Amino acid sequence: MSNSKREDKEEDMVITTKTTKENNVLRNTSYGNLQVEARASSTLEIEIEAKLNQFNKPAVKSIKSGDGDMIDCVDIYKQPGFDHPSLKNHKIQMIPDSLLKHQISNTIDASQSNSENVFQTWQRSGTCPKGTIPIRRILKEDFLRAASFDRFGMKPPAIFKNSTNPYNLFSPNLKTSNVIVPENRSAAYLVTMGYNYIGAEADINVWNPNVDLPDDFTTAQIWLKAGSDVGFESVEAGWMVNPKLYGDKATRLFASWTKDSYVSTGCFDLTCPGFIQVNPDVALGAALEPVSSQSGDQYDINVGMFWDADGNWWLLLKHDIVVGYWPSKVLGSLRHSAILVEWGGQVFSSNLLKTTPHTRTAMGSGEHASSQLGVSCYMGRVRIKDYSRTLKYPEFVYPIAEEPYCYNALNDVKYGVEPVFYFGGPGQSPPYCP
Repeated sequence: MSNSKREDKEEDMVITTKTTKENNVLRNTSYGNLQVEARASSTLEIEIEAKLNQFNKPAVKSIKSGDGDMIDCVDIYKQPGFDHPSLKNHKIQMIPDSLLKHQISNTIDASQSNSENVFQTWQRSGTCPKGTIPIRRILKEDFLRAASFDRFGMKPPAIFKNSTNPYNLFSPNLKTSNVIVPENRSAAYLVTMGYNYIGAEADINVWNPNVDLPDDFTTAQIWLKAGSDVGFESVEAGWMVNPKLYGDKATRLFASWTKDSYVSTGCFDLTCPGFIQVNPDVALGAALEPVSSQSGDQYDINVGMFWDADGNWWLLLKHDIVVGYWPSKVLGSLRHSAILVEWGGQVFSSNLLKTTPHTRTAMGSGEHASSQLGVSCYMGRVRIKDYSRTLKYPEFVYPIAEEPYCYNALNDVKYGVEPVFYFGGPGQSPPYCP
């Protein structure tokens, strides 16, 4: 080995090990500390810069949103989705006309619901040109908050404590035996299962709940799932408050997917390849406004996900605004249909399920479901689509709450009126949720 190569190897050992003689010498001098820190910092900066270049595609135009977000208008064929190995030569699809023909029925009084008034903050500041899509720019600070660069933007894997069935535990009337509760998230939701579902939607009431701990987040969303409980795949969408991912406590539109229960595939928004966006006016991960207030104006946004005959799943807003789709090539069993649909909320935290103190991260409006319209978070116009190709209220639905004293669920069913599903809660609320 040449002297220069030997010196390079020894220099690397100084930075990466703590047992060499050279490293011990450096640690014993203030100059050595500065040298090691400078080298480590330099390596980190290089890694962050490489990741930023990977995530942030070249922009045709950039828009500075009033809330501080930077929205980059990126050529539609240069978006992150095409970095997926299965989508290298993918041709952007057109949504079938049949998926845009929706029958809308009124669920709640229009004077109390302002579904058409919900928009994204950045839209006040500009528009993206035709042939581009808006992507929220990822910043250095976003990476520094992440648990690891490799898992940036990914949902934490579900950690299962045991094989307890939440359906039988909290809803004894529902007889099923193959569902288990993860210990690092808690949900309250309406569920239907057992059929081949090719679509689902709902009007999701928009709120801005409190998030307590640094790693916590809270969602109001729809899940379409296939597979087993510990190995499911899903497509998901709704709104979320996630300070660790986004850097603030704003209520943001999100979409997510996974092929293996969040272990190694899928992510939020466009932070990994997989979702193909086609809309130039909607930015996944961007803030929604206005939000609802207790006993004040109520705002909701219609969210739907629908399957086409090629096995793609399409994300729609307000019934006919096409955001984009998850191509069949990135999916498994979902290429054919979903076997379970859930509507509701979820809180992620390490302080859940009999952990004391319980997190104070709220779900929905932060109030329990029993307070109902104007106070609780709701989902109206709950719909599924099966192979009959008709949007309809599910034949069988069940409200589930995995921690009913912390977050609960209520399906308000009245004769002659379409049901409205309420869910949520404040989290820690002694003595019942200590």
